[in-house]
Amino acid sequence: MNIKEIAVAFSNGKFESVYPDLSENIIWNIAGERILSGKAEVIEYCNGVAEYFKSVTTNFTTYNVIVSEDRVSINGGAEFIREGKIISAVESCDVYEFDNNGKLLKVTSYCIHLKI
Repeated sequence: MNIKEIAVAFSNGKFESVYPDLSENIIWNIAGERILSGKAEVIEYCNGVAEYFKSVTTNFTTYNVIVSEDRVSINGGAEFIREGKIISAVESCDVYEFDNNGKLLKVTSYCIHLKI
């Protein structure tokens, strides 16, 4: 996958598909919530999020994808639905930084929870 495909997959919760593309020293800063350090810690967190995604129907919307030589920024939104009702919704922006080999070095995520 190229850096745009990696970033889009990650932003849309398709974490497993990008595990081979994570740097061993990846940092994921979920602004105001937590900072995850290292591939093992990021994968563990992603697996937990993936389990949550299995418990709901998720509608992801991508508004913009901006790509430069070694960075990708994606903003969008998501609705989380259970039993036909939206139980939560977010607007988000993820900024991805890659090394010269296309490995994901850093993700900075900004997430705003919307009132339903």
